[in-house]
Amino acid sequence: MSFTPSILIVEDEPSIGEVVALYLQKAGYHTISHTNGAQALQWLSEQQRDASLPDLIILDIMLPGVDGYEILRWVRDHSDTPVIFITARREEAERIIGLDLGADDYVIKPFSPQELVSRSRAVLRRAIRSENKTEKAIVFGELSIDPTLRLVTRNGQEVLLTSREFDLLWLLVQHPRQVFSREQLLDKVWGITEYIDPGTVTVHLRRLREKIEHNASEPTHLVTVWGVGYKFEP
Repeated sequence: MSFTPSILIVEDEPSIGEVVALYLQKAGYHTISHTNGAQALQWLSEQQRDASLPDLIILDIMLPGVDGYEILRWVRDHSDTPVIFITARREEAERIIGLDLGADDYVIKPFSPQELVSRSRAVLRRAIRSENKTEKAIVFGELSIDPTLRLVTRNGQEVLLTSREFDLLWLLVQHPRQVFSREQLLDKVWGITEYIDPGTVTVHLRRLREKIEHNASEPTHLVTVWGVGYKFEP
């Protein structure tokens, strides 16, 4: 990660984008802004070819040209760059779809710029901490989790996870058979004081099961303890 983290802001309302950029710049970040989805996607493609994608993307869903979902799909196909998406309070479905596609976090309009800075700082802090870790890989049968490379393989084949999915999985595998409530997982993985719907944990667990379990509907590793929470069964 660069010395001064760079943050891409994709927001079609200039007034919102300008305020977000101003607050992030005051917090010490370098910002790049786009108001058009197609232009943002073209810019990301160029940056990806030069191996210089931003450290974080703040992404609105409703955009002209190309919507935020398509941009998020492209990002997840090419990198594990953290993504915080912006959604409208009345559209809960947007949040669920965004999380399913691999967003790391979300803010709801209308939002506080300070809250967005806080969430950005938390996401970037986790990314830096993960890069500096030198812990050994953990192997459970066909499943291997390497925290240094942030690499998960099953039967030798790489399993593509988002940054948040990996953090969640790594926490659970470090404490096999220990049951965590959704609130505990939010606190330890998301680590943000502002309210986040506990259903966010459920969405991320469902995605993880689809990626690492043989049968996501009958998981053997990521187990639900009804009425309590979740655990990792070796």
